[in-house]
Amino acid sequence: MLLGFLGGFLVMVALLAQFYAPGQLMRTPLDVDSTTHLSGDATVGSEPRGPVLATSVTRADSAKSDGDVVVFVNSACLVKDVGSPPNCVSADDPQKRLLSASVDNFATDRKTGQAVNDPKYLPPDATPHRGLVNKWPFDAQKQTYPYWDGTANAAGNAVYDGETTLQGLKVYKYRAQVPQTPIDVAAGVKGTYTTDTEIYVEPRTGAIVNTVQHQERLADDGSNVLNLDLAFTSSQEKSSVKDAISNKDKLDLVTKTVPLIGFVVGIPLLIAGIALTLLANRRESTPRHR
Repeated sequence: MLLGFLGGFLVMVALLAQFYAPGQLMRTPLDVDSTTHLSGDATVGSEPRGPVLATSVTRADSAKSDGDVVVFVNSACLVKDVGSPPNCVSADDPQKRLLSASVDNFATDRKTGQAVNDPKYLPPDATPHRGLVNKWPFDAQKQTYPYWDGTANAAGNAVYDGETTLQGLKVYKYRAQVPQTPIDVAAGVKGTYTTDTEIYVEPRTGAIVNTVQHQERLADDGSNVLNLDLAFTSSQEKSSVKDAISNKDKLDLVTKTVPLIGFVVGIPLLIAGIALTLLANRRESTPRHR
């Protein structure tokens, strides 16, 4: 009886882990609070090329989020790497280190990662987003995804570009290119914007563990406004890979290891328990001869 009960319990746990748990676990958390550090170099106008730093802070608004949609506020800042700058500086910085600063409000589906534009989640002045914004879906595929570009205010195609490894972690590489697009390249200055971005994604969790970007902004007369190369810092890539491995292992433990152990151990115990119970009942029902 005890063997059958234990076996049945293990099989039930395995079934829940295999068919119920993924739907609960494979969702963007509601407590996201991440800071991403990037570095590179840039040519600003006619100035000599020099080092730059970028910081992107993304926080989930759990009060506005729900079981299906997570709401985010992202603050991004790009500064010249002069005099050990903080993550961001003010527009009146004496050393004129600020290159750009922005705040973005957006919401995404917790399972697919796709942008959601329902006004009940966002302020009235929020820019409508489309496609993936800050992560790929769980169990990302080797395919093309729409990917949001906040500078162009449009979604382009992020095309699957092969497998590689970062810090020993297998990742999928996607490439998103924005052709010459008219934008305000600076305050009151019309021009064009182009970019070529490589996005490295851990496919099981959909986590972005690095991006490598080349960006150009030209005024209408063809003069340079900004020529930028930017990527995760080495320490940021290492931290992102570590987090991705940890989250992937936790997900695999519940959705793969637990069902495997539950079925491999539970089914024989269940069968043995049923067999022993039947045997015991048989003995009890067999009349004794004197």
